[in-house]
Amino acid sequence: MSSKHEIVKTIEADFFPWISELIKEKPRILLIDNDRDFTRSTRLALERTGKYFVCEENDATKAHQTARRLNPDLILLDIVMPETDGGEVAARIQSDPSLQRTPIIFLTALVTKAETRSGLRIQGHLFLAKPITLPELIRAIEENLLTRVMF
Repeated sequence: MSSKHEIVKTIEADFFPWISELIKEKPRILLIDNDRDFTRSTRLALERTGKYFVCEENDATKAHQTARRLNPDLILLDIVMPETDGGEVAARIQSDPSLQRTPIIFLTALVTKAETRSGLRIQGHLFLAKPITLPELIRAIEENLLTRVMF
């Protein structure tokens, strides 16, 4: 029997050119959290506002790579995740020259609502206590997007 050698070629095509236009028009938000239910429901809620394009990443070890591909305008980042915690992810992102100016908002169940209102920051970044309401999240997103535009 002779062995068959298959040649596999990958062809990239932009089947949905309107998606790239949509992404350019709206702020891109990268949501990094290992809880798939949380990322899905948060993405859907934010996208329903019509203001944002949201990408989910549930594997913290891939978060930096996803951020490089998306080049987000803002990152929502859980602190407690298996294998790589949010602090490590934030450090990698901040050490990347192409991402270092990207605002990061930590989302965590480790703090209380009172602590978030006190103005404390984690690694210099705003943090919000889970569970978070949609109005709270949108307010924080808008404030941080304005900060990025100003610098």
